[in-house]
Amino acid sequence: MPALRSARDLGLVPDFEGKVRDIFDLGSELLVVATDRVSAFDVIMNDLVPGRGVVLNVMSLGWFEHFADVVPNHVLTADPAKFPAPFAAHADALGGRSMLVRKADRFPVECVVRGYLAGSGFKSYNRSGTICGQPLPPGLKLADRLPEPLFTPTTKADEGHDLDITFAEVETTVGAPTARALRDLTLRLYGEGAEHARSRGVILADTKFEFGLIDGRIHLIDEVMTPDSSRFWPADAVVPGREPPSWDKQILRNHLETLTWDKAPPPPPLPQDVLLRTAQRYREVLEILFPLEAAAWRKYL
Repeated sequence: MPALRSARDLGLVPDFEGKVRDIFDLGSELLVVATDRVSAFDVIMNDLVPGRGVVLNVMSLGWFEHFADVVPNHVLTADPAKFPAPFAAHADALGGRSMLVRKADRFPVECVVRGYLAGSGFKSYNRSGTICGQPLPPGLKLADRLPEPLFTPTTKADEGHDLDITFAEVETTVGAPTARALRDLTLRLYGEGAEHARSRGVILADTKFEFGLIDGRIHLIDEVMTPDSSRFWPADAVVPGREPPSWDKQILRNHLETLTWDKAPPPPPLPQDVLLRTAQRYREVLEILFPLEAAAWRKYL
């Protein structure tokens, strides 16, 4: 299928355009379209990663179904033939990369959970022996498994970067009972997701969730355990002390690091080989974790 830069290319004007997703406000519902846009260093590239939006959407659908007995989610349908007008008329272009969801009252907290030492958590540990103020044993290396998964929430910023916050600040923001419920749900979902991934030879190093209220109940919303919101490593390639290969856009970032680019707009053009290899990495992890779902939507990849 052709890559999709924007729903505007279909004659559809979104109410909100994020780095990846175009969102249409339909009153009590939202139509969410995952495009093939890709960003790096907070800059949206001019080039597209074909099928990336389909992978993000289908993987989220797989996890929503996987966790359905644990927490309800906001999905109404991913069948574009069941979308309201005018979206149903674009079923071929929207298939695999879109879902109709119930609108939720989103909690202003990113529910981040870390099971392994990586990324900003590794940098924090090297500085202070802690992650988000939570102490860890000495002597841990990059890519080491943590003694227990850590709930390390952040703010949910509409613009700019999310900021680390303490659990006490989450309690102040959403109330103590809700904060405990979000923490416990986050840790449970991570544990079950990590187990599913591990059974398929994949390490889920860390991830983040978003939750919202629908009819007074906490629902899982937005995207779930995708290569954009998670760090996936091949289990047989993890060596403590070394940066493991990951299923994400690292190939693209690595290429950009070789350029004399100031990491500000406009972005440089990207070689087709880099785009295609990045697309392949996204598809690989989807095929590994959710082969049935990948097969069902393969014609859109």
